[in-house]
Amino acid sequence: MTLCEGGKMSILVLVRHGESQWNLENRFTGWIDVPLTEKGREEARKAGEKINGIKFDKAYTSVLMRAIETLNIILKAIGQQKIPVEKDQALNERHYGDLQGLNKAETAKKFGDEQVRIWRRSYDVAPPNGESLKDTAARTLPYFEKKIIPDLKAGKNILVAAHGNSLRSIIMHLDKLTQKQVLELNLGTGVPIIYEFDSHLKIRSKKELK
Repeated sequence: MTLCEGGKMSILVLVRHGESQWNLENRFTGWIDVPLTEKGREEARKAGEKINGIKFDKAYTSVLMRAIETLNIILKAIGQQKIPVEKDQALNERHYGDLQGLNKAETAKKFGDEQVRIWRRSYDVAPPNGESLKDTAARTLPYFEKKIIPDLKAGKNILVAAHGNSLRSIIMHLDKLTQKQVLELNLGTGVPIIYEFDSHLKIRSKKELK
């Protein structure tokens, strides 16, 4: 899985963290640091099993515990704990501002179903004191371009363990999705998405390992 016609191939694997305690409790999490549930840890272990054939050169994650824990479990499962790991808040989840910590059903009662739907499902409308998906992309993509793209161009295999919205930003960029299309994109917890690139960084294949 490392060579192709025309030069060295590179692989990018994106994994949303396993189920967190607040995923389970249906709360807006954002930048609040909450741990994985036991189910989330098991999802991370299974993600590792699914990508066990790939030898990674480097890994990236956010500074939030649920993504870091997911990455550590995956690296242990594939026996690659010694690869370099870079953590950066550019890969953090979307910041939900005043909604963080609130139960999603309670939030709908407080602000109304339609308003909460707009906050959750529009591209550029942010919740009070929080970020829209557009805002998230504005910090995630420059980091991706500066750090991860050069690694891929150098033929390296890269693993990224992050969050639903930071990863949606990256996938929107790679798959050239419209603002409307990205809103329909839902990423499962602990599901690896594998991109294979040729030496010119053109996507040769994409697989989602559910």
